[in-house]
Amino acid sequence: MSEAVEASSVEPAKSASAPQRDMFATKLGVLLATLGSAVGLGNIWKFPYLTGSNGGAAFLIIYILCTLVIGLPIMVTEHVIGRTGRGDAVASIRKVTSKKSIWWLIGASGILSAFLIMAFYTEVAAWVLAYIVKAISGGLLSTSAEVNTAAFTSLVTNPTLSLIWQWIDLAIVGIIIWLGVSKGIEATTKRLMPILFLMLVAVGIRSLTLPGAAEGLKFLFQPDFSKITGTTFLVAMGLAFFKLSIGMGCMITYGSYFRNDQNIPVTATRVVFSDLAVSLLAGIAIFPAVFAFGFKPDAGASLLFITIPAVFAKMPLGNIFVVVFFILTFFASVGAQLSLIEVIVSFLQSTIKLDRTKSSIATIVALALFGSLAALSNSTLANFKLFGLTPFDLFDFVSSNILQPVGGLFLAIFVGWAWGRKNFQAALSNDGALANQRITNVIFFILRFITPVLVLIVLLNGLKLI
Repeated sequence: MSEAVEASSVEPAKSASAPQRDMFATKLGVLLATLGSAVGLGNIWKFPYLTGSNGGAAFLIIYILCTLVIGLPIMVTEHVIGRTGRGDAVASIRKVTSKKSIWWLIGASGILSAFLIMAFYTEVAAWVLAYIVKAISGGLLSTSAEVNTAAFTSLVTNPTLSLIWQWIDLAIVGIIIWLGVSKGIEATTKRLMPILFLMLVAVGIRSLTLPGAAEGLKFLFQPDFSKITGTTFLVAMGLAFFKLSIGMGCMITYGSYFRNDQNIPVTATRVVFSDLAVSLLAGIAIFPAVFAFGFKPDAGASLLFITIPAVFAKMPLGNIFVVVFFILTFFASVGAQLSLIEVIVSFLQSTIKLDRTKSSIATIVALALFGSLAALSNSTLANFKLFGLTPFDLFDFVSSNILQPVGGLFLAIFVGWAWGRKNFQAALSNDGALANQRITNVIFFILRFITPVLVLIVLLNGLKLI
């Protein structure tokens, strides 16, 4: 098995500078585009509501551990596989293995996961777009939970608005993805990420000055482990995979656009810690306000849309800043959407042999059709459920809590037991250009012995199979 893997793994180096493969233009562009994939609505929307629904600080600790012990090594691995293979999620794995192996199914699982995530993620981005218009019209600034909940409910239960805003979101993202890697993805994320970070800092500072904010900080940072269950671990691990865009083909695809001199361990570490910082900023911006205004931390998916308008209602020029916030939140979602769609577009280009224009159009049309199931989950299809879940929740659960962890599990097994230390070391050191053997050995040990065991235990226990 190892001979076949080693023999085939050296070939991608010949195509590393292949002219037909678009690449990121700068090292900073690589970092910001990768960070743009990881930092999105997962930080501003999903992290707060899952933290609120799972007990606060105790969940936060488990999530951070999952991110560092499981997420970071797998992100490094996906970057390495992508840059070595120089192809889409399936093609990259095929290029570093023997042609007869079935390891390529890891990439296929990632592509399916990316499609399912986009099916519901576009609807959340649609809510943000709608809230931009609501904010401009001046209809958002209220500190009443009843008023803010009613505003959100009226949006998500309107089937026409849900579909229209989802399609507008897909049109915007489709145009950027059609422009390509350096002109579309890199150029967009380089400009928007720093602005979003500053905006979150401003909102967090204002939230901390609200009366009763201390209770929110206590909820976020003082753990109560009595609420922890096996499902909590599964949700925390799923969130780590979701927020870091791993197990969905994104980081393999983006890795294929990495420069040959990119220091992958350093890049991945910076992305992970920046992602954690943004999540904590979002938590600091939201939870003090939740307790200050008497909202419920376990409000679920609506938490962001209920809380943020209340914060700005108490700020000078809040009517302006709330518009800016939701605009930046939408662009944060764009970075993640670009990486998800790029997984599918890259696959259609490399494997199906469609050009970029046709691949982009086919992906957008398919998502508009399939994503409509998620868009209508709170209205027309509210009573249509599989395994007790609406299409929106089902797409989220299957992708985040099953496909992504399973993909990460088998990727760790592949690198640790099939691809091997020699190939991993060569790829991670840029063929010996970087003196990083110690860190490579640590990451390889974790991938071989720790990650598979932890993922398997959490997965089986969370699904109540053990």
